[in-house]
Amino acid sequence: MFMTKTVLKNLLTKYATRLYPFQTRETFKDVKGELKIEIDKCVFCGVCKMRCPSQCIGVDKKGRSWEVDPFACVYCGICVDACPVKCLYQEGMYKAPVAEKHMVFHAQEEKADAPT
Repeated sequence: MFMTKTVLKNLLTKYATRLYPFQTRETFKDVKGELKIEIDKCVFCGVCKMRCPSQCIGVDKKGRSWEVDPFACVYCGICVDACPVKCLYQEGMYKAPVAEKHMVFHAQEEKADAPT
């Protein structure tokens, strides 16, 4: 009897969950989302790499490039707080679901010398 009551209740009520990613909800206020960088401001000091607890950030000083493994990032924001030039920030949305793993790579373009 108890089982029949539960089954009927579940069949006649709304779903308890959302059909993510087709149905999403608004993010919470002050949510820490996907890690982004303003590469032109970056001085490639490597502080973000040293402070990252999940070791998902790579900084190449000579190649003037920066990369992050978004699947290893725990969205803690420690790297954002540690950045001395404040070129790192977190977007207010989490990373969208993807089928394949990939690294996010940014390289600073070399500035052309001004004509003399």
